[in-house]
Amino acid sequence: MSVPGNLRGPLEALLFVSDEPVSTARLAKVLVANVADVETALNAIAEEYARDERGFQLREVAGGWRLGTHPGFHDYIEEYVLSWDTRKLSQAALEALAVISYHQPVTRQGVNAVRGVNSEAVIASLIEKGLVREVGRDRDGGNAILYGTTRAFLEKFGLKDISELPPLAEFAPDADTERAIRDRLNALEMPLFGEPEDEEEPDDDDAEPESDE
Repeated sequence: MSVPGNLRGPLEALLFVSDEPVSTARLAKVLVANVADVETALNAIAEEYARDERGFQLREVAGGWRLGTHPGFHDYIEEYVLSWDTRKLSQAALEALAVISYHQPVTRQGVNAVRGVNSEAVIASLIEKGLVREVGRDRDGGNAILYGTTRAFLEKFGLKDISELPPLAEFAPDADTERAIRDRLNALEMPLFGEPEDEEEPDDDDAEPESDE
């Protein structure tokens, strides 16, 4: 089966940047292409990957198409992830990881709001490195994906659980980043994980009257 037209490149590019399955209809709409042609192309690409024993595969799951690593190579992937050096994280990755760590579970939009930039690629990189994972859906926020840290994250940073996270100042890549994250969290009224929220002072009207004694 051959890939019709020039659909291969655009389809692979769209699927590569997608963090969830994409339907055939959605892909056809984006590419302004015939749905049947897109379906044929997707099946042809999937068969080609399987035939050539690639390290990745294209599968139809949950009503859409998604690229993923081949399960036959998961042992190698696990060994690579667990041996990965966290010092290789970029500044952007450290910022995003700090936001996710101290405000999990959090949506990608939440990370974007704190960092002030699009964090899609950075989060995808953290997922690939095994430090971040999908932990659920925000039912009150358009069913957006919620992200949190992984067991590998705890192992890399020597933590028993997330309650042992160090102060943000020790985790952020530098003092300016720490202040920026803290200021943006405060501005968005997002509590910082592991730090107590300020207790409200009782209103004077609610206070018990002082005794005359």
